Amino acid sequence: MRLIVLGSGSPEAYARRASSGYLLEIGADRLLFDCGGGVVDNLLRSSRAPSDVTHLIFSHLHSDHMMDYARLVHAAWDEGAAPLKVFGPAPIAAITEGYFGPGGALAHDLRARTELLPSQEVWKARGGTVPRPWPVPEVTEIAPGFSLDGGAWRLSSCEVPHAQPVLQCLAFAVEAGGRKFVYSGDAGLCADLRTLAVGADLLLHWCYRLDGEDAPPAMRALTPTPSEIGAMAADVGVKRLILTHFRVHMDATGRHEQALAELRHTFGGPCAIAEDLDVIDV
Repeated sequence: MRLIVLGSGSPEAYARRASSGYLLEIGADRLLFDCGGGVVDNLLRSSRAPSDVTHLIFSHLHSDHMMDYARLVHAAWDEGAAPLKVFGPAPIAAITEGYFGPGGALAHDLRARTELLPSQEVWKARGGTVPRPWPVPEVTEIAPGFSLDGGAWRLSSCEVPHAQPVLQCLAFAVEAGGRKFVYSGDAGLCADLRTLAVGADLLLHWCYRLDGEDAPPAMRALTPTPSEIGAMAADVGVKRLILTHFRVHMDATGRHEQALAELRHTFGGPCAIAEDLDVIDV
């Protein structure tokens, strides 16, 4: 398995970091976890195309985890790709219909591209045929405990505390070739995530605040610090730990050194802070 970080940031608009997006390559399959703003640009910068993505898996439906969803689907469709397999909590089916359905936000664009003769001629010149169908992602709404057998890999999931009850929020594990990758999504620490992460070769965990930063009481349990994440990872035998979802102020001078120092107080294995376009062999 190979992980390409396509977005290591937060909802904040930030040149250094796109919002959340992580591409896991396993053989011919390309599993994209989340698709926040800027992810498609970084996919292209990584020398990969939208049509290369075979599965899109949403941890939850905050905008910074799905803002580039319509762009990815539209771009892959325009490249002639097979329908994208999409997995995510409800209401991802209604959101998809709201983009690509007959009354959706992109309906006027899609009518122009498929019905106008000049557009049809452009499409045929590129090797396409008419009538040209609209993009129809293959959407599966999922719930905690969802699993998927990909043949050479297996995905499993659990619920994590983040934005309930408005949003359902999940973490994922992927096992392939005797290796295990775990993506926390946006998660407070919890028993189910601990179980999911047991023995992981790589845990990619969100980090919203640093040790010593205060948070309102309602946020504290939902936003573990580097030392708290490290302690959990050490307890369950994680071999390698990468923090992600960094906010703008967390990249200020000295903050990375602080975060890694706190992390190493509790976690003895290899650890790092994700950056956009990092390539990591799991």
